[in-house]
Amino acid sequence: MSVLAIVYGFTAVLLATYGLNSLIIVLLYLRHRSFDGLRTPREHQPPPPLTNAPPATVQLPVYNELHVVERLIDAVTRLDYPHDKLQIQVLDDSTDETTALAQARVDYYRKRGIDIVLIHRPERTGFKAGALQRGTETATGEFIAIFDADFVPDPDFLRRIIPHFQGRPRLGLVQTRWGHINADYSPLTRAQALALDGHFVVEQTARQRSGLFMNFNGSSGVWRKSCIEEAGGWQGDTLSEDLDLSYRAQLGGWQLLYLPEVVSPAEIPPQINAFKRQQFRWAKGSIQCLLKHWSTLLRTPRPTFVRLQGLIHLSNYLIHPLMLILLLLTLPLLLGQGVTRLPLLYLGLGSLGPPLLFALSQWDAYLDWRRRLAYFPFLVLLGTGIALNNALAVGEALTRRPNLFQRTPKFGLEDRADRWAESHYALPLNWMTLGEALLSLYSLIAVIVALATGNYYAVPFLLLYLGGFGYVAALGLRTRMGRIGGFVPPIRKSRQSVVLTKEPNRG
Repeated sequence: MSVLAIVYGFTAVLLATYGLNSLIIVLLYLRHRSFDGLRTPREHQPPPPLTNAPPATVQLPVYNELHVVERLIDAVTRLDYPHDKLQIQVLDDSTDETTALAQARVDYYRKRGIDIVLIHRPERTGFKAGALQRGTETATGEFIAIFDADFVPDPDFLRRIIPHFQGRPRLGLVQTRWGHINADYSPLTRAQALALDGHFVVEQTARQRSGLFMNFNGSSGVWRKSCIEEAGGWQGDTLSEDLDLSYRAQLGGWQLLYLPEVVSPAEIPPQINAFKRQQFRWAKGSIQCLLKHWSTLLRTPRPTFVRLQGLIHLSNYLIHPLMLILLLLTLPLLLGQGVTRLPLLYLGLGSLGPPLLFALSQWDAYLDWRRRLAYFPFLVLLGTGIALNNALAVGEALTRRPNLFQRTPKFGLEDRADRWAESHYALPLNWMTLGEALLSLYSLIAVIVALATGNYYAVPFLLLYLGGFGYVAALGLRTRMGRIGGFVPPIRKSRQSVVLTKEPNRG
């Protein structure tokens, strides 16, 4: 057997392992969910309402968010929590008009007796982690809630979350589920909503209730301040400061709780390049956390299964370079008649895990699950076509290239009539689109060779790459040609309420 065939087989088995682990997560979820889906089991039922609310701080890290910063501040000031116990910090690293807009809203609410302050940093040292650490140093709350700029929390958010800390001194974090303001904006946003639901409905629930390592998702969560401090504070040496702190806290003996029944709506990136930028940051940051914590994770006195799941959790983005390697090896092996059926069989079995995970997330979370699941083919194409982008991110992490925090632009989209393409936040076409187009062409050549050589079993696998890279490249080119969007709405004026349609929950 040739060296290429050995590498191919090893890569396929690794990919199948990650896929089979999705099946394990599905089984854990089915074991620990209650009979009616997202409702928490009896032992996780909410404690009695607060009789004496502890001091709480809400932190709003923002960086150039002129389309959504007012909506965010307006929503947070409507939190139904005693104003004498609530502090709001707008942690602003902006370099554009966002600062003036945010300051105006802060001044407006301060005159009305709300304890809200804007903390502006002229330099982004440590990026988001640096801003959070700066705010934590002056936070007066015993508990700290964090919301990114595109979130719109419900008024009862703190009253639903804070009681869970009562009587649990080692509970360091309560994470809640992300909802979607603009899921039905386009097939692209629908596909992303499916991916997010798979993580938040199934994976996070399964991990937390099975006693596995889970993570803070960067927003819509509440930390105990003493947990942050004991775990070493916010650190900016990775691009996933949320994942990093989560593992440091858990390795230090703190507990994390996940509440899927509490949902905070957020905006999904409507532009493919914005989604790719977000994925690049998450992929690089995750692998940086793997490099930072793997040795400590292996030594922690936890069951072997828990430690193994932690490693899989931190290394999950390795899937994308593995996918790329598999594609690039297929064509020379086809030409040399070296592809075997066995690795593809294992890969096929492993590939059953993710579809089941996503299907289960829709079934349990929504009454209209059939309509939502109809967009699953777009998620398959998106998940394949993003492989080049994420493989480069993983490469940067493994080679320890310096960090550059590139924000995911938000446009304040709330319905299909809103537009974003002419906003100066819209990202331009970049060279990666050409790379994705070339990989699509490479896949087409491999399909032709597979048909010509009688390797028909490889054709479906190659068509997936052809469609995935072609789809992502086409979205990038379509944006460039101006076929999506039109005008972006003007900066939203101050308003006292944001009306959002609640997504129908099965529970």
